[in-house]
Amino acid sequence: MAEITLGSINIEVEQKDIKNIHLSIYPPHGAVRIAAPNRMDLDTIRVFAISKLSWIKKQQAAFKNQDRETPREYLTRESHYFLGKRYLLKVIEVDAKPKVILKFDEIELYIRPDSSTEKRKVILDEWYREELKKRVPDLIEKWENKIGVQANIFGIKKMKTKWGSCNTEAKRIWLNLELARKPLICLEYIIAHELIHLIERSHNQRFVSLMDEFMPLWRTHRAELNTLPFSHVDWKY
Repeated sequence: MAEITLGSINIEVEQKDIKNIHLSIYPPHGAVRIAAPNRMDLDTIRVFAISKLSWIKKQQAAFKNQDRETPREYLTRESHYFLGKRYLLKVIEVDAKPKVILKFDEIELYIRPDSSTEKRKVILDEWYREELKKRVPDLIEKWENKIGVQANIFGIKKMKTKWGSCNTEAKRIWLNLELARKPLICLEYIIAHELIHLIERSHNQRFVSLMDEFMPLWRTHRAELNTLPFSHVDWKY
């Protein structure tokens, strides 16, 4: 992968078999990446990047000013989120298999005595994963019927720079585990977004028109998702 440097901004460049050039800015620190057609030389890509420099800086500033959650220690009375709602964590030490129970305003975390912070995190993350797995199939079916496409399979994983992705050839959708903490409509927005990629691979005007057709308020949902606080993660690029 090539790299372009414009002052203090480093831009990763990936050339592949596509028709148009695409510029993306990724949270949480505003990493910049360009996907360009194989036929395009690096000088032409640099000129394109320079033409977008003011927009790049604007997006990076927005990410920089976005709220961050403080590091979680997984202790009783600590705030945690599920589907956009704030819950207080209640840690219960038991000499039994770990489990998580969702109450009206609490998330009960049953763990063995002396379990480490990392172990507590792993248990809670696995609970988030299972809760997403319960909800995602119905949402995918809902939006498949609306859009008129069908995905073969979906998966959930931790993703550093994307809320979701779509392998159009395999018709496989990946969703970021972090979506379990966000409002349900944000999860729906990402599912719709990725399913529309089965019709249009690129983020071009046709893609935007399809989003407008099937989810008219998608920009509102995207703005909500991108303005919610990021979880504390030691991000590296």
